[in-house]
Amino acid sequence: MHSKIYLAAVAALMLTGAAQAQTATPATPAMPEAGTPEAEMLYQSARNQLGVLKHCNEQGFIGEEAVATQTKLLGMIPAGDVALGDAAEQKGAGGTVVSMGTELTLEDGAKQQSTTPEAMCKQMETAMAQLASQLPAE
Repeated sequence: MHSKIYLAAVAALMLTGAAQAQTATPATPAMPEAGTPEAEMLYQSARNQLGVLKHCNEQGFIGEEAVATQTKLLGMIPAGDVALGDAAEQKGAGGTVVSMGTELTLEDGAKQQSTTPEAMCKQMETAMAQLASQLPAE
């Protein structure tokens, strides 16, 4: 279950256009082990995505359900450096996506994809809704 959640979380992050496409992605990647660089990257990316979703919500582009789903996901992945996570979330709250060493504002990402920040937010909301349906009930 956690591998599917990890894959879906990474897929949701990639919707923003900031992440580089990988040439080969395993069908079910394993959750990175706590304390590894991969786990730290996942944690910071998830925190940034939480900030981006909060930004989208504050702009009125999406509802609060996507934020709640991302918050639940954070509890399912290895925690990382809280200070770095706070900084990543703050950048996201300002509308900047940070993923895989790349920083891109929603505005610039939308221009690159010939769309709008609102449409990108709605894509993320849709991905989060699909993911929410796969999460264990509380």
